[in-house]
Amino acid sequence: MLADDAPASPTHGPRTVEVPDEALPAGLARAAARWPDRVALDLLGATTTYAELARQVERAAGALHALGVRPGDRVAVALPSCPAHVVAAYAVLRLGAVLVEQNPLHTAAELRHGLRDSGAQVAIVWERTLAAVLAARDGGEGAPELRTVVAVDLTTDLPRRARLALRLPVPAARRRRDELRAPVPAGIPSWHALVAAAAPLPADHPGPAPDDVALLQYTGGTTGTPKAAVLHHRHLVANAVQCAAWTGDPQGTETLYAVLPFFHAFGLTLCLFYGVRTGATLVLLPRFDPAMFLAAQRRRPGTFLPAVPPMLDRVAAAAEESGADLTSFRYAFSGAMALPAATAARWERLTGGLVVEGYGMTETGPVALGNPLSPARRPGALGLPFPSTDVRVVDPEDPDVDVPPGTQGELLVRGPQVFAGYWRRPEETAHQLLPGGWLRTGDLVRVEEDGFVVLVDRLKEMIVTGGFKVYPSQVEDHLRGMPGVRDVAVVGLPAGDLGEKVVAALVLEPGAPAVDLAAVRAWCGERLARYAVPRDLVVLPELPRSLIGKVLRRVVREQLLGEARPA
Repeated sequence: MLADDAPASPTHGPRTVEVPDEALPAGLARAAARWPDRVALDLLGATTTYAELARQVERAAGALHALGVRPGDRVAVALPSCPAHVVAAYAVLRLGAVLVEQNPLHTAAELRHGLRDSGAQVAIVWERTLAAVLAARDGGEGAPELRTVVAVDLTTDLPRRARLALRLPVPAARRRRDELRAPVPAGIPSWHALVAAAAPLPADHPGPAPDDVALLQYTGGTTGTPKAAVLHHRHLVANAVQCAAWTGDPQGTETLYAVLPFFHAFGLTLCLFYGVRTGATLVLLPRFDPAMFLAAQRRRPGTFLPAVPPMLDRVAAAAEESGADLTSFRYAFSGAMALPAATAARWERLTGGLVVEGYGMTETGPVALGNPLSPARRPGALGLPFPSTDVRVVDPEDPDVDVPPGTQGELLVRGPQVFAGYWRRPEETAHQLLPGGWLRTGDLVRVEEDGFVVLVDRLKEMIVTGGFKVYPSQVEDHLRGMPGVRDVAVVGLPAGDLGEKVVAALVLEPGAPAVDLAAVRAWCGERLARYAVPRDLVVLPELPRSLIGKVLRRVVREQLLGEARPA
């Protein structure tokens, strides 16, 4: 379905957008000029205006330039969401260098892969991440060729009262201090000291071009070795402009709660790039905590919340328990996993606003589809193509063949936000990016008559049993309605001649009676084809999730395979 051929539908915003011929730092410069005194960042009450943020970025860019960072150099950033992260990211981009986002909670082995694969020469890291980065750097043959590692003390960004409280000689203060800080070996420079001592980058210092590489964002960890999606400034500017069009192009009015981590594509674009471009006040939470969220909400009421469903559930539960007021939130944008109808209804009841589901991938910058921010939203649907975004539904076995309307097939996406390919992986790029700029998503969908796209399942997680195809999400959706079941993951395990068998991993509600396989099979037999009914059952205390709350089916499968192997 091409943008110009899309059926009339209740979109929120234009079908096309004009992507400006500029790089990401232009958005910050414009915001600082237009709203110099508006609060750009709020971390637990410590505020930074847009004018101050722009000055800090220029000084940080000067510090990185003094360290030898030049256009095209890769600079890794491994930090929680905090002012230092915002400043470092924009300073890297201002120099025309390439931002390499890394999860600060990764192990040394995980960091080693990203640092080595990207070729990062400089790393700006949280003190608590420092030991893992140094272990990765000093790991012998094949270690990353890091030239400089800079340590970030997160407490420096805290309000003065909070910094003083950390110095108190009491156990609680010591525990909190240990959560935020770690020893720094001699010779490792301090980020805040470097920035404070640096001369600002000259105003006439050349900046990046729109088609320069801005970001290497690692993805694919749930299906194999993570690989870096190459995103140019133009791709990320395009997605920020598309998001602005979708939300009515707010200018200097939003208070955006940045609860998603910046090291994830969802958080980086929806919070950082979109937020700064539209002059929003970003309320930063270094980690997601409902009590911290509600304390911030009392101090600075929010208007827009990009989040994942588990975050919405936890905030809503905490608000119901404490009586907190959430009615300032006009919109919430949910992604990364299916938005349950009950979660949406609960959030809209407590806020009086809307929550809509969107869809995308790291490779699409990341947003490609969304539900309209209007009563026309459709819970359970991925939504409509974003402005200037085209979609096709094709035969997964032959992506040159479009399937008939209303028939399920693999979703292809094309638009100005679609990435340039995988870093130094031409074969994988050629498989994923088809002629004409079409991206294979690996997701099975169906397009309804009015243009709404509905997810069927992920192609790569499809189970093949006895020659039949089983889509895990369909089985999971049915099992979630079973009394006593709180959560579920469905995976395929080897089963000899059958190929795979369907296995359900359940998490039960507290105090719920035991559930056996016979009961599960009876429940599923009412709605599912016989071959899709689980053949095995395991009850777990919890399901493994990513840092943004997405259930990791791959990890569940690996756990069950490990238990099935003889000792």
